[in-house]
Amino acid sequence: MLGISIMNLTIAAAAGGFSHMLRDTAETFGWNWQLFLSQVVSFCIVALLLRHFAYKPILAVLEERRRKIEEGQINAEKIKKELAEAEKRYQEIVAQANADAQRMIDEARESSAHVAERKQQEAIAAAEQIVAKAREASAIEHERTMESLKRELGRLVVDTTAKVTGKVLTSEDQQRLQEEAAHQLA
Repeated sequence: MLGISIMNLTIAAAAGGFSHMLRDTAETFGWNWQLFLSQVVSFCIVALLLRHFAYKPILAVLEERRRKIEEGQINAEKIKKELAEAEKRYQEIVAQANADAQRMIDEARESSAHVAERKQQEAIAAAEQIVAKAREASAIEHERTMESLKRELGRLVVDTTAKVTGKVLTSEDQQRLQEEAAHQLA
């Protein structure tokens, strides 16, 4: 027990020395506990007022700003997605328009080829009709010419025979000679 009481005495002496040292330091710097207490109370009041009137509104403004920034980022991502979709739709529309234009060009080429072929067939048919009419006209003209030649030849034969024989031929004789000459020509 003796060891415990010596230790208690040492702690008490040390505590007394510490409090004495603390008192000396406070007097050196002019510390007044009443003034200190009033300053602590004033600080607490100012801290509470600042917390209530300054800190909380500033935090609310900062929270609102953070929320708006998040909304802006969400909207920016949404706009990026919509822009990508719009670009994709634009590419699809352009591709579709190009395909339609190419299809129309192909149809126009095919149509023009059909029209050209039809016109060519019509031209060939018209040319064949013209050739057929020309042949027909030529055949008719040939017939006329042949008839004319037969008549002329028959007349010449009759004239020649009449001159050679020296007699006047009757119309029956003339008719018979013309028919024989026409028959020999044919």
